[in-house]
Order: sequence, then C-alpha cells, then structure tokens
Amino acid sequence: MDRLTSLRVFRDVVESGSFVAAAERLGVSAPMASKHVAQLEKSLGARLLHRSSRHLSLTEAGQAWYEQSRRALDLLDAAEAAIGQKNEAPRGQLKVSAPVWCATPRIARVLADYRERFPEVLVDMHLENRKVDLAADGYDLALRATQEPSPALIARPLCRLQFHLVAAADYLARAGVPAVPADLAKLGAIVPSYVNIEGLALKGPGGRQVPLRLQPVMKSDDTTLTLHAVRAGMGMSFLPEWLIDDDLAAGRLVRLVPDYTAPAVTLFAIYTSRQYMAPKMRSFIDFLGERLSGR
Repeated sequence: MDRLTSLRVFRDVVESGSFVAAAERLGVSAPMASKHVAQLEKSLGARLLHRSSRHLSLTEAGQAWYEQSRRALDLLDAAEAAIGQKNEAPRGQLKVSAPVWCATPRIARVLADYRERFPEVLVDMHLENRKVDLAADGYDLALRATQEPSPALIARPLCRLQFHLVAAADYLARAGVPAVPADLAKLGAIVPSYVNIEGLALKGPGGRQVPLRLQPVMKSDDTTLTLHAVRAGMGMSFLPEWLIDDDLAAGRLVRLVPDYTAPAVTLFAIYTSRQYMAPKMRSFIDFLGERLSGR
C-alpha cells in the first residue's frame, strides 16, 4: 500500500473520529481505510489506535505519531499548493497557544466566524500564560502580546492592545481613590507571576515616564483569577481592555489615574517559518488580522 495514502487515512481517521467518516472524505471504502491503518501499525511495529465498536482513541504511540505525521502532511500540502499543483481549501487540525485573557466573547465570536468560513479546520486552542516552545510542544502557532517578539521566530502583528490599571469601585471606596501615580503605592496589587514588575512605568501627559511602585498582595499566572480577585476587592491590577470593557462600562471596575497609561503592546501571531505555510494556518492568521485590526 502507498505509505503517503496510509498517512492521510490515519490523519483523517483521528480527526473525524471514525473509519467511515475518513473513508467518505477520501473516497475509499471503510474496510480499505482500516487496512491502511493496520498496514501502518505493522510497518511501525506499534499499535496506534484503541478500537472498540463505538469508540476510537489514540494510544501513546499513536498520539506521538499523529502529531509528527500531520505536520509532515501539512508541509507537503502547503508545498503542493505553493507550486500550483493543488488548490486545496484549508483543512485539518490547527494547534494554537494563546494567553488566558483571550477567553473573551470577542475572541469566541471571531473563532465562531472563522469556523463558519472554514468548516474543515479544527482549531485546538490552548490558553496559558507561558511562552511555549512551538516545535517541541507541537504547536502550529502562538498568539503573544509583547513589545519585542523573539527575533528567532516569525512574528506577524495582528492588532494593538491596551492594558489598563483598574480596581473595583467598592475597594476604592474603602482604600481611597489615587489622585497621582505616587498614591498607587498605598493600594494592594495583584501581579502576574510571569512578569518582572521592577522597572514598570506609566506614560503621563506630554509623554513623561513616571515610575510605578506596586505593593503585591497576590501573584497569579492566571488572568481570569486575577480579574475575579480584582472584582472581589482584593486590590488593583493591569488587565487587557478586551477582558474588562463590560466591567468598566457597568462601573464595577474603575480605571486608576486615567491620565497615565501603560505602554500599548502588539498582539502577534508567532510561528516558526514562512516556507510552505499550510493553508489552514495562513487562513487563520489572515482572518485574525482582518477581524482584530478592524479592517
């Protein structure tokens, strides 16, 4: 049997969850699809799938093989499309790392609209406030908010994003409303455990930089927990505007010293190479750039 066809069959079986669905997609019979996977297992000397009458699941070896083989197939598909041999619609699984604060209605709407336009792409979102190793961890791309992306990776800017220093209205009623940046040192701060808070500054009128002194009352690596702690009146924190727009509009949260702002950051799509970019990844990055930039 053709090894490349067997790889495609295995990928489609995993992503569709059944031999029947994969066979229909590829235009082969279900028994033939099963034979392709069996031949692949025989050549590798390892079981790739746990099979039952109602359920398929990957073995440990199958998970490792799937992650590696699908990336190889993506490269082949992208190479074929790049030289005009094939004009395939975006399809397959796309593994994306993104900050926790992307868990917002705005991003959910963007993802829903992307799914509607490209129904054959399965977006696998992993929300975490750490810098993943794209290649080692098997990610196709990462969304990162920064002022200086790594020069070792490809970084496409998607949009500018502002973080605001906010606190709950009832907390300020007890602790007092700061009039100038120096007053912020009197309030408790919930700070990200993955950020060095030393050297933070605010930009004031006329572009003047004002050092920021924070008194941490809690550290957290989860932005959602930080938001809940701020709402609960534990202290103040820097939070992205996407996450707090509704709270600000409703008056639950208040911007502190609003004449002074934190430097805006850029949200980038980060990936490892421009060469042979898979259609699913190109379409996703283009779609995010279009929707998030407001074009």
